[in-house]
Amino acid sequence: MSEYKRRGFFKGALAAFGVGAAAAPEAAAQQGAGGGAQAARFLPNYCRTLNYKSLKQSSFDPTGGNSDRWPIPAGKSIEIFNQKGPGMISHIWFTIAAQGPLHLKELVLRAWWDGSDKPSIEAPIGDFFGLNLGDYVLYESEYLACSPGRSLNCYFAMPYRSSAKMTVTNEGSRDVGSFYSNIDFLSVDALPADTLYFHAQYRQVTPHVAIKGPDGSTPNNQDGKHNHVYCETHGRGHLMGVTLGVVQNSEAWMGEGDDMIFVDDETKPLIIGTGSEDYFLGSWNFGGRDGAKAFGYHMYGAPLIQSPERVGGRYCCYRFHGDNPVTFTRYLKHTMEHGHGNNRADCYYSCCFWYQDKPTTEVPALAPVKDRLPRVIPA
Repeated sequence: MSEYKRRGFFKGALAAFGVGAAAAPEAAAQQGAGGGAQAARFLPNYCRTLNYKSLKQSSFDPTGGNSDRWPIPAGKSIEIFNQKGPGMISHIWFTIAAQGPLHLKELVLRAWWDGSDKPSIEAPIGDFFGLNLGDYVLYESEYLACSPGRSLNCYFAMPYRSSAKMTVTNEGSRDVGSFYSNIDFLSVDALPADTLYFHAQYRQVTPHVAIKGPDGSTPNNQDGKHNHVYCETHGRGHLMGVTLGVVQNSEAWMGEGDDMIFVDDETKPLIIGTGSEDYFLGSWNFGGRDGAKAFGYHMYGAPLIQSPERVGGRYCCYRFHGDNPVTFTRYLKHTMEHGHGNNRADCYYSCCFWYQDKPTTEVPALAPVKDRLPRVIPA
């Protein structure tokens, strides 16, 4: 397979999965060819020759029986993917039968690309799949989904040049009886030189500290010093989005926190939004205390809204930037105020997704499982 065909396919494939790659070289060549080549531009990619091998690693029963799952004892890890050579994970599907009711917070997903000593993915499975508070909620988005039967799906493209490894660790006190897994991937001769690595990072603050001035008022916030941090990293790449779970520790609306994204400058944000409900592309308190309704669309949503604007209120939200990934050349810090000017002390559980030129990054310590379980901490 020629180099320009490999590059063309992967740029198209990565663009289809939201990485924002440039147009394939062969597509540009077609534009000036005329005749049949011009007519071929209407053909979708799937009815043209594709130059890769489709493969899968799964939890199938090697004896030929029907026990197509892995048990994960408490405190143990299993390896769910291990592949050598260049390729790209295109789809992940899990479904889980576990004794623990909060296993989505207890099970941790990790992935390493090209032999890196630090995982590029490290997050509780629930937070990774947008179920940040440990409850299953049916929804569909461009990259993540939860289907009936409690099946979890991910469509983020995850390329690697020489190797990939993925594990799941049961950090809970009860066994997971059945962990079912199907991971679809592509095997290829090589990846384009500008291919980036997928990252997913979990963070929590439980609770945030409400910021008040000497007179009790909310001070102006221009530097984002006390914001919730979704991720912070050095390198080159682009931001793809976040999932966020919030547990309210006090009455009233938990939103109004501006998103502030620092790009190549650690001193001040380049991008500043108008409120957390606006960042997640809802509005007006998602409908208010008595009128809030859950919603979920391809690039944004709040699929879980329970007891809104009350102590113990619970929200799960997601926002993806697949239409316009936020690019950075040396530094990225994605943050959001917790309430206007950081005036609220709610519990935040988040997972941030981005692509970067190196498969290593700053990895904050994962909170112990007992501290990851969502709970109300009265203000």
